[in-house]
Amino acid sequence: MHPATDPGIHLRLHALRAAELRHEAAAFRLRPPRANLRTRLGWSLVELGLRLVNRPAVSGRRLVPPYAA
Repeated sequence: MHPATDPGIHLRLHALRAAELRHEAAAFRLRPPRANLRTRLGWSLVELGLRLVNRPAVSGRRLVPPYAA
């Protein structure tokens, strides 16, 4: 059997990768949380986008009155 096709090698590689991912996840959990302002701004933009998408269609009516001279 060719060494590259040995199931034990593949199993060991998967185990090493899983250990790396667990280590990265633990480091991510220990990291301080991101700024609250960034999160609030992001969700505000999502909410605004949803309001724009779900806004009822208005035909012939302007949202902002024209400039009066």
